[in-house]
Amino acid sequence: MTRPAPRAEIRPHEVASPFGARTDPYYWLRDDARTNPEVLAYLAAENAYRDDCLARLGPFEDRLFAEIVGRLKQDDASVPARRNGYWYYTRYETAGEYPIHARRKGSTAAPEEVLIDDNLAAAGHEFYQTGGLEVSPDNTLLAWAEDTVGRRQFAVSFRNLNTGEIYADRLENVEADVAWANDSRTLVYVEKHPETLLGYRVRKHVLGTPVASDELIYEQDDESFYTGVYKSKSERFIFIVAQSTVSSEYRFAAASDPALSFRLALQRERDHEYQLQDLGERFIVRSNWQAPNFQVFEVPITEVGDRSAWRVLVPHRTDAYVARIEAFRDFLVMAERSSALRKIRVRSWDGAREFLIDAADSAYTMALGTNDESDTDTLRYVYSSLTTPATTYDFDMHTGARVLLKQEPVVGDFAIGNYTTALVWAPARDGARVPVSLLYRRSTALDGSAPLYQYGYGAYGLSQDPAFRSSVLSLVDRGFVYAIAHVRGGQELGRAWYDAGRLQHKRNSFTDFIDVTRFLVAGRYADPGRVFAMGGSAGGLLIAAVANLAPGDYRALVAHVPFVDIVTTMLDPSIPLTTNEYDEWGNPAAARAVHDYILGYSPYDNVTAQAYPAMLVTTGLWDSQVQYWEPAKWVARLRTLKTDSNPLLFRTNLEAGHGGKSGRFQRYREIAEEYAFVLDAAGIGE
Repeated sequence: MTRPAPRAEIRPHEVASPFGARTDPYYWLRDDARTNPEVLAYLAAENAYRDDCLARLGPFEDRLFAEIVGRLKQDDASVPARRNGYWYYTRYETAGEYPIHARRKGSTAAPEEVLIDDNLAAAGHEFYQTGGLEVSPDNTLLAWAEDTVGRRQFAVSFRNLNTGEIYADRLENVEADVAWANDSRTLVYVEKHPETLLGYRVRKHVLGTPVASDELIYEQDDESFYTGVYKSKSERFIFIVAQSTVSSEYRFAAASDPALSFRLALQRERDHEYQLQDLGERFIVRSNWQAPNFQVFEVPITEVGDRSAWRVLVPHRTDAYVARIEAFRDFLVMAERSSALRKIRVRSWDGAREFLIDAADSAYTMALGTNDESDTDTLRYVYSSLTTPATTYDFDMHTGARVLLKQEPVVGDFAIGNYTTALVWAPARDGARVPVSLLYRRSTALDGSAPLYQYGYGAYGLSQDPAFRSSVLSLVDRGFVYAIAHVRGGQELGRAWYDAGRLQHKRNSFTDFIDVTRFLVAGRYADPGRVFAMGGSAGGLLIAAVANLAPGDYRALVAHVPFVDIVTTMLDPSIPLTTNEYDEWGNPAAARAVHDYILGYSPYDNVTAQAYPAMLVTTGLWDSQVQYWEPAKWVARLRTLKTDSNPLLFRTNLEAGHGGKSGRFQRYREIAEEYAFVLDAAGIGE
């Protein structure tokens, strides 16, 4: 017999605001130290209740897990990429949870040198994740970042690749990105604030010297900016990058300069974002200066601070968004977004030749691969669609010849021809047209009888590309239509699409998602009684808002690490990342209109006495992006107010953060749990 659902005690707490205090009955579930016995007991009770409710699905979940894992080539490896005389790659061993990072000198047939075996490094840790791995310019030293908690507070260690010695030097509570100076002894890194977890101080460490005496190079004094470091592809420069939602600022130093004297490129200004890439004696600049969808400039390195010296290479287009650039000896390559798809455009420097690389599917994505060298005619890119596994090509930009290097294997009876992908356009209630990527088996009848699994995100300008995921075949092969709703807040249709889904336009993300659902149901892509939806993080906010606005449209909802208590979080700058988010959500302490708008859609604040769909909600105790107490409080309030008897299940991963468990099979186990929940709700048991 299933135990009763946990009920969190109501303890009214006043949350102060310049525009009126609010009473929060479950504020007590916040424990920054994550040691409060009452809080941990409540989370454990929710886990136990979930286990009880899903126990009957255990055998089905096991079968799904075996099915999902069975599609993997377990001893797979990435395509090697050449850098500084070595070929670098990662590989997995059969049954290995974690990757092995390795290289070969001079040739892919040379003996393997293992840089780090994450399986060995993860021993004794419930969570393990490798961040940046950077080899020194002389190829003898490795600096690598690792997180053993899941809170993205990395530690950087150093290893001698000739002797295997691990040095005593260790940099704690830092960002994952680091950059070597050309002396192969000095490392530039970013220290994180211990409370807000913002990277804010850039330091340099000289191997063998006390970490406590590391020189401060730069300190970020604006808490709305992230700070990062990286080395240019040419290895001539080290960049310090300050980036907020709407502006950026670069500093650069010659990597061979013993003093590492950093120079400001162009001073930050609001609503101007730019990125630099060096080629010879010039910078190639991607910039949205007077160009919302970005344009490309060139400028002599010595004159980069004088914007009047910038010369337009690729002018602004209203119908295409320049997402990324790569500069080669003879060509400029741009990852662009147009017609809701991610494409690759190649252009000679004189503009005489310009073309898009062709694609086979109607809904697809092309991504720039690892291109660590500029003095080459070969572009590496990765092609994928909802029916096509990730396929890596080397493309000769002069001749157009294309060499297939690898297509990600799918073990078993998978055949591309059994599936159909399409891009359709759903009308939104305000007249906008929302792109939707679809996947289904050719044998699935589109007569209104198929269950639908709809995914969305819609924030930060992050586009949700229609790329292949073998795990989703476990739904599609059982008759589901899988849909990605490219709602406003992403950047699939350019910067305007993003701006129309943030700040005082955020509701568009939610209504777009609902309108996509209703369009698919009306078009007989889906059974109106078997519609399911999923999102995570900001996509979890999307799902939670949809639950309040249109609960009757969905049979069940899955919200992973959902951002649901927006007003309280955005009023508290001590919570990690809050200050970086003001240009995404707004600052509710700054203006009543902002406060009231956010309060009007905040999922936690808008739970009402109504019937809700079945729900599966997840979080990680150590989540640094969305604190665990947000979904915990939301679930507690739902339990009190909802009027239905549908399952409400809440899982807290006590040994992980924002991305869930770290091992590859552990992650697939979580997917199997999600799919078992959804398939059971759809009335499909096999």
